[in-house]
Formats: sequence, C-alpha cells, structure tokens
Amino acid sequence: MSDTRGEGWSRALGATAAFAAGYGARKLLTFGWKRITGKEPPSDPHDPKVRVGEALAWAVALGVSMEVARLLAGRAAVKNMQRIDSGGQ
Repeated sequence: MSDTRGEGWSRALGATAAFAAGYGARKLLTFGWKRITGKEPPSDPHDPKVRVGEALAWAVALGVSMEVARLLAGRAAVKNMQRIDSGGQ
C-alpha cells in the first residue's frame, strides 16, 4: 500500500509554493514594468485606450514569467519534500 497521505502533502506544498511564486513574479514584473516604461502596466488589455502592442507585451511577459516561476517553485517544493521523505539522501 502506498503512502497517499505523504503524496497529498507533497502536492499541497507544491501548489502553495507555485501560488506564492506566481504572486511574487507578478509583483516583481509590475515593479520592473513601472521602472522601464515609467507607467503602470495595463490593468485591462481590452480597454481601447491601451495600445495593442503594449497589451500584448504585458500579456506575454506576465504569462511567461508567472508560469516559469510557478513551475520552478512547484518542482523545487516537490523535490525537497521527496528528499525529506526519503531520509535526506
């Protein structure tokens, strides 16, 4: 019988780490956007006042950075949890 309880904790930790990393990535990207462009990132890309190029740039940058951060954080959390479960080897 496999230890599904440990696997559940591992998944929960991975999900929590991924959420926190995504949040942090968005905050960091927003800060960077403000520093580079000198203005707030588009809050509503559907707003006709927002240029298409700007909306696309924000969407791509935000999507890629958040997903990369979430992926790396989730994988690191699961890997560390598995290392702890196996006795630290």
